[in-house]
Amino acid sequence: MDLVTVSLIVFAAILVFMVWSQVFGAPWIPTSHKTIQKMLQLARLKPGETLYDLGSGDGRIVIDAAKDFGALAVGIEIDPVRYYWAKLSILRLKLQGDAKVILGNFFKNNLSQADVVTLYLLQETNVKLMKKLSEELKPGTRIVTKTFTLPGWQTIRQDEQAKIYVYEVRK
Repeated sequence: MDLVTVSLIVFAAILVFMVWSQVFGAPWIPTSHKTIQKMLQLARLKPGETLYDLGSGDGRIVIDAAKDFGALAVGIEIDPVRYYWAKLSILRLKLQGDAKVILGNFFKNNLSQADVVTLYLLQETNVKLMKKLSEELKPGTRIVTKTFTLPGWQTIRQDEQAKIYVYEVRK
């Protein structure tokens, strides 16, 4: 194969993976370090707690939760390119004991070990997740959403300017 053919194949694969993640939850929009810090502070994430980031992309929330807050952080990402990028970042930062990422569909993963769950997904995806979250998460688990909400659920904290909403599972 010539260089042009290889380049076209790589470009097509990247496009497929970008669309792939959008079909299952949301397009990848990187969250700034400042916003991540605010999300985790509003969640009141404590050392030793377990955080799940659904649609974790390149792992930046997982990494910050482990590195800056002392959490055991787990990301779930369906896009293989971003999954491997996150794994490499975790290895490079030597966070393997505190952070990991799972390649898969978060609708099919058990979330019951979470103390905090973070979401930066689309509104329709949040709505689809609500039943799963209420069934699997233990009382007291905090759910932090960015931009999009969990309709009908009462926030316990929020930053309207940053569009960050924190909910607590009650049963």
